[in-house]
Amino acid sequence: MYTILRLAQAARWLFGFGSRRGSEAENMLHHCTRTVCRSYGKEERGQPWTPSYGLYLRNSEGKYISPFHDIPLYAVVDKALFNMVVEVPRWTNAKMEIATSVPLNPIKQDVKKDKMRYVANIFPHKGYIWNYGALPQTWEDPCHKDPCTGCGGDNDPIDVCDIGSRVCSYGDVIQVKVLGALALIDEGEMDWKIIAINLEDPEAQKFNDIDDVQKYKPGYLEATLTWFKLYKVPDGKPENQLGFNGEFKDRNFALGVIKSTHQYWQSLICKETDGGSISCKNVSIRDSPFCCSHTEAEAIVQSAPEYVKPDSIPDEVNRWYFLSK
Repeated sequence: MYTILRLAQAARWLFGFGSRRGSEAENMLHHCTRTVCRSYGKEERGQPWTPSYGLYLRNSEGKYISPFHDIPLYAVVDKALFNMVVEVPRWTNAKMEIATSVPLNPIKQDVKKDKMRYVANIFPHKGYIWNYGALPQTWEDPCHKDPCTGCGGDNDPIDVCDIGSRVCSYGDVIQVKVLGALALIDEGEMDWKIIAINLEDPEAQKFNDIDDVQKYKPGYLEATLTWFKLYKVPDGKPENQLGFNGEFKDRNFALGVIKSTHQYWQSLICKETDGGSISCKNVSIRDSPFCCSHTEAEAIVQSAPEYVKPDSIPDEVNRWYFLSK
């Protein structure tokens, strides 16, 4: 982990969001957005590649937490760096995600039509082509219509693609620099994809905006665009649509999107917005009506099935698909 000094030095590469919004909700949550990076532990429950599996996170004191609500969005006090929860390591296929409707929001594999979900290998790629995950304390509100696309949010934390060279593990919490954004419209829902780079990447200092990706990793943005358009086609679905004609938006635009989704999350965790089936149970937002004790959080995790070694992943997952662009 980076020390406070190294994080502060890294933060000088970037610009913050500016002054704090003066709403009651933001003041109420002030304590959870002025935090430097911390270490997090993991605990597996159930059997991988089955619906019983769940990866729970612990804080530095070994207490169970929600990766959705209890990990701060900002990794440093000036809001220049962000925490990212890795849901899917690069080159893997299992569609893992923060389970928003499950108490304490463990990372679980998505299930569609009673089948465990895996993304297809679209030539020349194997699985996901970045470390894929989410920014904690953000929420794409389905009731909010994006002013640019007219689409409501997808009801999840905002997604992140880490383009760094390190292959992460499920449930890792890393600090990232935001570089830009891509507007994916997934089955009529607004599903922003934030492009970022792991702060621990040896070349991180070279990347400060979306144009740097094209400069130092030529072809990566084009591959990202193609991947998101086509990844559901092997499942018999049409190509995904993209806002702004598939143009990647720059860092400042991405920061604005993140700021908005953080505000939507603040309304959610303060019960100013009806989140429907979303579980807002947390252990750190003291003024939230959903805050619970560490004892209750431990009971939630202990009620989940004990860990069982996984069976092998189905052979079909290794199939390669060749699609015309």
